[in-house]
Amino acid sequence: MSAPETLITYYGDDLTGSTDALEALSSRGVPTVLFTAIPDHEQLARFAACRAIGLAGTSRSESPAWMREHLTPALSWLRERHAGLCHYKTCSTFDSAPETGSIGCALEIGREVFGQACVPIVVGVPQMKRYTAFGHLFAAYRGDVYRIDRHPVMSRHPVTPMREADLRRHLADQTTLDIGLADLASLAAEDIDQRVDDWQRRHQALLYDVIDEATQASVGHQLWRTRQAGGSYVVGSSGVEYALIPEWRSQGLIGPPPSFADPGSVERIAVVSGSCSETTARQIHWAKDHGFQTIAVDAARLADPATGKAARDEALQRGLAALKAGESVILHTALGPDAADPALNTEQARHSIGRRLGEILRELVIAEGLTRVVVAGGDTSSHAIEQLGIHALTTRLPLPETPGSPLCTAYSDDARFDGLEIAFKGGQIGSDSYFATIRDGGAQRP
Repeated sequence: MSAPETLITYYGDDLTGSTDALEALSSRGVPTVLFTAIPDHEQLARFAACRAIGLAGTSRSESPAWMREHLTPALSWLRERHAGLCHYKTCSTFDSAPETGSIGCALEIGREVFGQACVPIVVGVPQMKRYTAFGHLFAAYRGDVYRIDRHPVMSRHPVTPMREADLRRHLADQTTLDIGLADLASLAAEDIDQRVDDWQRRHQALLYDVIDEATQASVGHQLWRTRQAGGSYVVGSSGVEYALIPEWRSQGLIGPPPSFADPGSVERIAVVSGSCSETTARQIHWAKDHGFQTIAVDAARLADPATGKAARDEALQRGLAALKAGESVILHTALGPDAADPALNTEQARHSIGRRLGEILRELVIAEGLTRVVVAGGDTSSHAIEQLGIHALTTRLPLPETPGSPLCTAYSDDARFDGLEIAFKGGQIGSDSYFATIRDGGAQRP
């Protein structure tokens, strides 16, 4: 029996963004595997039944030079999977900069790899309260919706603050590609197919508005209708996957959403967090008030080659003490953007902090036999996972109330990590009780 058709492949610009797409696909009837690096033949064959293949990257925290060296072969490998679409997965807040995580650079690289005249861009995700209207990005925060350049968190991001809501203007600082706009009014027009065809002839990239599930479905139809033979390249958030699901279902390409077995609760979990987000800070404070032990880790010492090992070992011993006392523990390097040290906004510092936190988590799992853990922070997750020997992830439990950071099952050649349940939480994702929700197997806390 031949393997099922691969519908989509994707490259996530960080790990939490990659698991966001993993959840969007797998929870809606598209069996999906996320690899942490290009797999070997045996690793790939293990997931032959999957119809979506992801590759988790780190480009959100990397330079354009790094992207040209590493993203090009990754996208080339994904193109060889012969899927209908290949998606460069960005955060739904689209935060990026000319020298760090340049989405414009990713546009150019993928356009060249796929030999594509016009690259679609889809950013709005109503399911995550992210919206694009006439080219401008809006995002919710604590019940209110803000233009992204006035968003209380993203306008103050310590590495890539969003200072421009017009995404075409935002990208103009990162690429010279001419970017057109499929706006809300046009998406409702009867001749939208002809308009899209014309825009794609005239522009090198095309940004689609998405304000609700109706416009999202219209965009999904256009993405699938206009794909080129051999597969097309698309850039954007998990809004790409959410847009495609109804189109695939209407064409009978996928079945109904699957059910996921209850994973149950565990007595203890360990969390490492390099996130500087206010959202993560609230979650840490909530956890502290509800039985978690929280441990502050000096980020500057952790990043310094001269003191990093000692800082790691000190934090590890404190974490072990909390777990041995029967408590769940959170080791964190910041509590909100005001606590972030601007001096640590370098590529070397971010990578070092992520690796050290990953080393701490690895030793906690081994020493205490933990079966469920969390890593918070997009950059942190991408570099921490390298320390756990995990080569693939599948969805263990979606969290529909707070989509974007599901509980996953890890696959590793190391028996100590094979089958580990792990969640990677983006900075802006999750309710205040997120960490307890993971510990309790999906049960929501007030």
